[in-house]
Amino acid sequence: MKIVSTKKAPQAIGPYSQGIIIKGMLYASGQIPIIPESGEIIEGDIKVQAKRVCQNIEQILKEAGSGFDKVIKTTCFLSDIEDFADFNGVYEKYFVSKPARSCVEVSRLPKDVLVEVEVIAAVE
Repeated sequence: MKIVSTKKAPQAIGPYSQGIIIKGMLYASGQIPIIPESGEIIEGDIKVQAKRVCQNIEQILKEAGSGFDKVIKTTCFLSDIEDFADFNGVYEKYFVSKPARSCVEVSRLPKDVLVEVEVIAAVE
């Protein structure tokens, strides 16, 4: 088992790792739209926040030796399911391989963000 940690993605805001690699698979913690350099939430609508989340995921994938093309499953949490179409517009630009996915509305997310996404990916 290997812990994944990069300063190019937000540091954990609780007792967890950015990701864990075990048996050739990366299990990444959910990412919210935090700007890694400042630790602040990026201001903006679902499109702006979803893009930041995907950029954070990209850095964790890179650190793990993986990439968006190796993601096999995502779980997406939206604070408002009415944002589904706008979220998908951003999501599909990053997850072009169309991994398996769950997407649900939740009553609240950490720091009152609009979106959180976690991934499971193969690691070379």
